[in-house]
Amino acid sequence: AEHYGIPTISTGDIFRANIKNKTELGKKVLEYTSQGFLVPDELTNEIVRDRLAQDDAKNGWILDGYPRNVAQLDEILEGLGEQLDAVVALTAPTNVLLERMAKRAKEEGRADDTPEAIQNRLNTYDKETTPVLDIYQQRGKLVTVNGVGEIDAISEEIVKALDAKLG
Repeated sequence: AEHYGIPTISTGDIFRANIKNKTELGKKVLEYTSQGFLVPDELTNEIVRDRLAQDDAKNGWILDGYPRNVAQLDEILEGLGEQLDAVVALTAPTNVLLERMAKRAKEEGRADDTPEAIQNRLNTYDKETTPVLDIYQQRGKLVTVNGVGEIDAISEEIVKALDAKLG
C-alpha cells in the first residue's frame, strides 16, 4: 500500500476496531467470531462497500482478508463501476498457518483462535476461498507469492510480482 500510495483495507482490522469500541457492528461481529464462525457476507459486503466509497480509496486500494467467496467482490465492484488490477495470494503450508494462529491466540488472548475454530476457518477457506483464487487465475489477475519468511522479504516479493503484473 505504501509503495503504491493507496490504503490497505482490512476487514479483520475493521471488525476488531468495532469489537474493541463496543459498537453495534462490533457486537454483531462478535456474535459470529466468538464461536469461530466467519462474519456473514451481507455484513462484510456492507462494510467493504462503504469503505471503498471513501475519498482515500478513489485512486485504488488493497483489500486484506476479502473476498472470501466468489459472490462478494464482483457485486461490490460492479456497483462502484470498478474492476481489479490484480489479486495476490500468499501461500503457506497448513502447519505454518496453524502455528501462526496458535501464536496469535496466545499473544492476543483471542477467544476465536481455539484449535476447533482455527480448523473450521481453514476448512471454510478451502471450500469457499480457494474457488475465488481459481476464478482470478482464469481471469489472468492472480499473483501468487510465498507467504513464509520475513515480512520485509515477503513484502518485496509482493511488490515485484505486482509491478511485473501491472507493467
